[in-house]
Amino acid sequence: MITIYDPNAGKKPNKENKDLVNELVRFPSVRLIGPNGEQLGIMSSREAQFKANQYEMDLYCVSPNAEPPVCKIINYSKFRFEQQKKAKEAKKNQHVVTTKEVQLTPQIGTHDLETKAKNAKKFLAEGNKVKVGVRYKGRQLSHVEVGEETLNRFIALLEDVANIEKPAALDGRWLVAVLAPKK
Repeated sequence: MITIYDPNAGKKPNKENKDLVNELVRFPSVRLIGPNGEQLGIMSSREAQFKANQYEMDLYCVSPNAEPPVCKIINYSKFRFEQQKKAKEAKKNQHVVTTKEVQLTPQIGTHDLETKAKNAKKFLAEGNKVKVGVRYKGRQLSHVEVGEETLNRFIALLEDVANIEKPAALDGRWLVAVLAPKK
């Protein structure tokens, strides 16, 4: 009687994992690569599984769409650990750019405008984009040029740290512009 080593015996299958490993490799024939990268030839998936068991390792399907599918004998748990480590490192290195919003009115005071500009500089220094909106109330909409002048003064205060990504455009009762940090 031949005893076949099964490293996954007694373990529940991982439902979120879509990898073809061990018994999930069900192709009529596969191209097998050994644990050291050597070509072992084309054989049935059952023979490939037997060879993987001889090495006391797992049969992993590297390329299921190839003709014939390519499988490799590897330590699957170590492989998964390395993949998770790489994904965590990639996630740690990426920076998500968020958009902060600053709201102005057409008749905003000079000091208030400078305070809001100082906050916007802080947002831009953190690498975020800033959406600047001038809100018109009531009859103020008939004098759009007053709000445009306010927005231009605000942008002038930030010209050393920001580029205009989206120029000012009227959107309903809002005059909106988007600023991005200078690189």
